[in-house]
Amino acid sequence: MCAARANNSCEQPTADETDMQVTQTLAEGLRREFQVFVPAADLESRLADRLAQIKDNIRLNGFRPGKVPIAHLRRLYGRSVMAEAIEELVRETNAKIISEHGFKLALDPQIKMPEDKDELEQVVAGKIDLSYTVSLEVVPTIELADFKSIKLERLTADVTKDEVTAAVQRIGEQNRPFLGKGEGAKAETGDRVTVSFTGTVDDETFEGGSGENIPIVIGSGTFIPSFEEQLVGASAGETRSVTVTFPENYLAEKLAGKAAVFEVTVSLIETPGAALAGEELAKAVGLESIDRLEAVVEERMRQELAAQSRLKLKRTLLDKLDELHRFAAPPSLVEEEFKNIWEAILADLKAQNHTFADEGTTEEKAREEYRGIADRRVRLGLVLADIGEKNSIKVTDEEIARAVHERARQFPGREQEIWEYYRKTPTALAAVRAPIFEDKVVDFVLELAQVTNKPVTREELFKDDEAASPAT
Repeated sequence: MCAARANNSCEQPTADETDMQVTQTLAEGLRREFQVFVPAADLESRLADRLAQIKDNIRLNGFRPGKVPIAHLRRLYGRSVMAEAIEELVRETNAKIISEHGFKLALDPQIKMPEDKDELEQVVAGKIDLSYTVSLEVVPTIELADFKSIKLERLTADVTKDEVTAAVQRIGEQNRPFLGKGEGAKAETGDRVTVSFTGTVDDETFEGGSGENIPIVIGSGTFIPSFEEQLVGASAGETRSVTVTFPENYLAEKLAGKAAVFEVTVSLIETPGAALAGEELAKAVGLESIDRLEAVVEERMRQELAAQSRLKLKRTLLDKLDELHRFAAPPSLVEEEFKNIWEAILADLKAQNHTFADEGTTEEKAREEYRGIADRRVRLGLVLADIGEKNSIKVTDEEIARAVHERARQFPGREQEIWEYYRKTPTALAAVRAPIFEDKVVDFVLELAQVTNKPVTREELFKDDEAASPAT
């Protein structure tokens, strides 16, 4: 008998070719529950069918192939075969429930079998009927907005001659030659010193703590904090002890926050020469002329501005889609997304040795804020997925392959290893697919929306970039 629910209604039991009954017992918000009743006779029939199927293939000493009595098979394998039959029945029933009701699930169905072990044993033994509960959390039906009514501004900026000139000058500074300072010279900030070193933590050497003939530009900040500064005043041929503390967020966890001592020998001290310019600079970076260098720089700057323009437009579009599609997101998906965000936030605070107070908030307020972000991300994810499904937007194997290829190129010499990782790791491949799919859906909506260009300066285009609304 169906208990009273919020909607004061319950579905009547449905039956298939057996006496199995499926009765909906709950329909609250996005939650659904079904009670499934399977007579022992149905389980017995399924068991008999499966035993008959394996009879011809099983090999037992003392019996000819295909001549093992069913009763003997039942004694040997009845319990395990019945368990398999029940698993199969549950999968079939779940699929039928989902299909008949047209559900889209937020998560996999949750099955609640009898809690009493003796009862469950009797079910597996085929002595009593099986009754269990299927709990579902469904994705709501989404009414998509009229994308043609969406009005957006695309911020655009152009590259100026002065910006190109300044960028080329920076390249000249970065490529300036270093010249030997001469005998007896002391290292200063801005100088390049060539060093060999051996580091220890608690008087023990560690992996990655040694180096030979390593060039370091003092003040560049490329080494552990305070390492470079302690080389100021050193002479060629001098060995000195450099004491540092690894950052709390250092990639090698075993070294994070640890004090270390490096024995450093300076073999060469060089001072920066004049910045390169003109044709000399072009040749230094492998180009035929300064005009060509300026053209390359300008094109890269245009690409950077175009990427930022698209990023801003995409964020504006996502804000609009969020505004136009207000619905209750599946709680389990929101909770899962919140946990992922919250773990990242706590890890970031720990790495920076900060508290919520240092960030100008409290843990309670932060939880509320990030739970709101999680809700937004889930809803936008569902909206984008719905747009893609209803408009047959798909990511091709070729597009995924190109994306993996680009990632593999970032690890010279390890390309095959990267390819194998993605081939064997479905979750990693899904992470490659997701942004491609999102961009294709965004492009689809932008084609329909009313988009007007608004010229701005470079500074305006990049203004408040970190404070922009979070994307999906």
